[in-house]
Amino acid sequence: MTNESKIYWSVGVISVAILLGAFLFPSERPKKEELPWHIEHPTPDSVRVFGVTLGLTTPAEAEQLFKEHVEAGLFKSPDGRLAAEVFFEQINLAGLRSRVVLTVAIPDEELQQMYERGLRMTATGSGKKITLTPDDIARLRSMPVTSLTLMPGVRLEDSLLLKRFGKPDQVIRETKGDATHWLYPQHGLDISLSATEKPVMQYVPPRDFGKLVKPLLDNGGQAVSR
Repeated sequence: MTNESKIYWSVGVISVAILLGAFLFPSERPKKEELPWHIEHPTPDSVRVFGVTLGLTTPAEAEQLFKEHVEAGLFKSPDGRLAAEVFFEQINLAGLRSRVVLTVAIPDEELQQMYERGLRMTATGSGKKITLTPDDIARLRSMPVTSLTLMPGVRLEDSLLLKRFGKPDQVIRETKGDATHWLYPQHGLDISLSATEKPVMQYVPPRDFGKLVKPLLDNGGQAVSR
């Protein structure tokens, strides 16, 4: 192993150790708002996580919370659905560099108008990304966030997630891949786990939780017991 490889390996081990230490011993954490299981409910049907209140906080306000610049774009899925998203490629949460994606509440008719005004289109692994005009980006930055997706930079053990989030209300296993979804409807939370990928945590207001579950079942997902 070269000296450079040793350095990268050491940094990776240290980063994981720090993260797991923070997760297992939260008393050492200075900011509980950075923890993914610190989920608040300002009202019975609302969710606040990482300081972001879904349905209320805007991307511009999220920039102030995360102290990072947000990227905005319009995405078109293979089945033609449009979604306005903003994302932070890397932010520091719980001592870990993670990716955060925020979906923005924009009426369908306005999404179509943004699509038609798009400056260019780029193919992605899951559809197409449309580059928006400066005015449309400003519009996205001022609208409420309806969902938050966290993609941690490291793989987390099931036992750790169970310890911090508790036993899921329901578990659905995808039939077209190896992903399993742990569902917590009271928190509007779907934790997607895979043997080959890092976990993905998606938060929505509890009233919108059915919008997460329905596509899983429509695509052949099977409920399993734990």
